[in-house]
Amino acid sequence: MTTNTKLISLCSKADLVPNSGVCALVDGRQVALFYLPDDEQVYAIDNHDPFGQANVLSRGIVGSIADVPVVASPLYKQRFSLIDGQCFEDETVKLATWQVSLRDDVLLIDPTPR
Repeated sequence: MTTNTKLISLCSKADLVPNSGVCALVDGRQVALFYLPDDEQVYAIDNHDPFGQANVLSRGIVGSIADVPVVASPLYKQRFSLIDGQCFEDETVKLATWQVSLRDDVLLIDPTPR
């Protein structure tokens, strides 16, 4: 994260569900947060499923494809990279992602999507 970016304190690490998703509101937009404790990594992607037209990705199934962490939509099962939001089934679809970090068990997020 750049030093010019204003980071927002979003939640505590204890609010995150290991190997699963939760939803948070960031600047009026739903963001799906995924905590993968084996890697001690948190990912933030758009909660909106562009195929199902619903805010449901935080309820998706977490897994991996060739060591890339993914979430499968609970509606039509399209899979999205947690790293960059790229859809595996349709290369023209890419979700917004946010830069996040854990600092002293507090999740910080850059409110500007990438």
